[in-house]
Amino acid sequence: MDYFVYIVRCEDDTLYTGITTDLQRRLQEHNGPDKGAKYTRVRQPVTLVYHESHPDRSAASKREYAIKKRMSRAEKLSLIGVA
Repeated sequence: MDYFVYIVRCEDDTLYTGITTDLQRRLQEHNGPDKGAKYTRVRQPVTLVYHESHPDRSAASKREYAIKKRMSRAEKLSLIGVA
């Protein structure tokens, strides 16, 4: 089963990074009232702006960590092709 690292752009123009096995389901959850991340629940709607595939949860989690903790906003914008 592939895991995806994804970035969504929130309504307030902030970026949120996460992992999932089902991009469409997770995007619906982020835009719904109950199952999205606490961060995105108050920043709806969110739009998927980037994703990449990884062979296992470990690899996806490491990449998610690298994006969240080691990349600046400018680097994230460059990754998603905005800057």
